[in-house]
Amino acid sequence: MNKKVIYYSDPVDDDFAGTKIKQIDIGPDFPFINRNPFFRLASFILYYFIAFPLITIFCFLILRLRVKNRKALRKARGTGYFLYGNHTHFFDAFTHSLIAFPKKSYVIANRDAISIRGLKQIVMMLGALPIPSGMEAMKQFTRAVEERWRKKKAIAIYPEAHIWPYYNKIRPFLATSFRYPVKLNSPVFAMVTVYRARKIFKKRPPKPTIHISEPFYPRTDLPCQEAKQELRDRVHAWMTDCIEKHGSFEYIRYEYRPN
Repeated sequence: MNKKVIYYSDPVDDDFAGTKIKQIDIGPDFPFINRNPFFRLASFILYYFIAFPLITIFCFLILRLRVKNRKALRKARGTGYFLYGNHTHFFDAFTHSLIAFPKKSYVIANRDAISIRGLKQIVMMLGALPIPSGMEAMKQFTRAVEERWRKKKAIAIYPEAHIWPYYNKIRPFLATSFRYPVKLNSPVFAMVTVYRARKIFKKRPPKPTIHISEPFYPRTDLPCQEAKQELRDRVHAWMTDCIEKHGSFEYIRYEYRPN
């Protein structure tokens, strides 16, 4: 089979999601947490009784998803926690909810997630925490993340930021997003998606397996900046080792081509 080849020049900022969505602005008055009781009831029903069953069927029966070591999450049953994953498929927007169940899982997302006309409220009900623009809005966003964590929810983060479809390695990523678990002294779990080649229907996309790490904890004996970087390095090293240990099928070939 001739593999599709994608050329990249920047492993941090190149984005191959293929979406052309005009992003809306998110100001300090944006309702990162909607306290309207009718909204909250609708969110509960949509999340647990409509979206979750559909996501379960799609991921396990159609994508043939497998999840390994999900039992590790029991070690953080009584607290909120953060999930850090590699970003290789549109289904990343949903799989964190399967992994964290029965906890509700929120996902830190870019503004594309709420910029599609008519879908903003649905996306928010399903757990999106869109990253705003501007310092004042960022303060409100950070408070929302911390409040969700204090209510013992799971928060998913994809630190690679951009989708590289079916990429079978771990890309470099910044330590910026690790400020949340460092500040909150929160457990962190890495989740790594690797791909299994199909034995029949070989031209179809490969099947995903998500591996869950044991919990990581921030170093409390280090200054904040050092603690963020140290935690990032441990998570990145585990993710890289996981890919090397289990292997990930190359469905699309990525080749470096400088600008």
